[in-house]
Amino acid sequence: MTTFKKDAIALHGFNNLTKTLSFNMYDVCYAITQQQRDDYISYIDEVYNAERLTEILTKVADIIDAKILNIASQDYEPQGASVTMLVAEGNLSEAVVGHLDKSHVTVHTYPEVHPHDGICTFRADISVSTCGHISPLKVLNFLLSSFETDIVNIDYTIRGFTRDIHGNKLFSDHKINSIQDYLEQGNINDYQIIDVNVFQENMFHSKMILKELDLNNYLFGTNTYELGEEKTKEIENKLYHEMREIYYGRNMPK
Repeated sequence: MTTFKKDAIALHGFNNLTKTLSFNMYDVCYAITQQQRDDYISYIDEVYNAERLTEILTKVADIIDAKILNIASQDYEPQGASVTMLVAEGNLSEAVVGHLDKSHVTVHTYPEVHPHDGICTFRADISVSTCGHISPLKVLNFLLSSFETDIVNIDYTIRGFTRDIHGNKLFSDHKINSIQDYLEQGNINDYQIIDVNVFQENMFHSKMILKELDLNNYLFGTNTYELGEEKTKEIENKLYHEMREIYYGRNMPK
């Protein structure tokens, strides 16, 4: 995994680069009865409510050495939550100079249940957008570990430019060939990963799906011991199908 070096490049003035890391994270589950599906939604709303999401984003701010300036959070009816956090680099006296009002961290959650099939999904959309020396890539592995994630879409972009001490424009302040450069080896081992990168535009995309599925981890309110072999296989096929559709971003024949 790549490490980060602060002030590795001598700059003229403030680092004006904006670096944005965005996630769509999906958790897939199966609930047989309507009551179990309702219970799943209630469980997700309790585990990932605005208070818990605020705790996660507070840790994100700590990892990137950012000062929290403002937090707005909201739980929604019938389900879902959002948190937006403005952050600044370093202490508040530095922030008053006016340089990091563009830095923010946001998360929105979307629990959902298939009306007929028993499939339940939970999506969390997360964006970490920073300027200055703060690097959002530092929180990549923490966020992956903070959510029960089966499928992940990750986008990383670098926008704007800064200047070195000679006045030359710099359109990036760190080396990157792929988002995988910043993933821990355990995550690389656990997921099938596809990269789509546009190097000349400083645009990097990775999508990930778990390689192995333990069905007992995907059943809400029951387990495989209570199901017959035929029902177990049916549910397993439904989960694989749902995950593949999300991963490839299109409806697929069953």
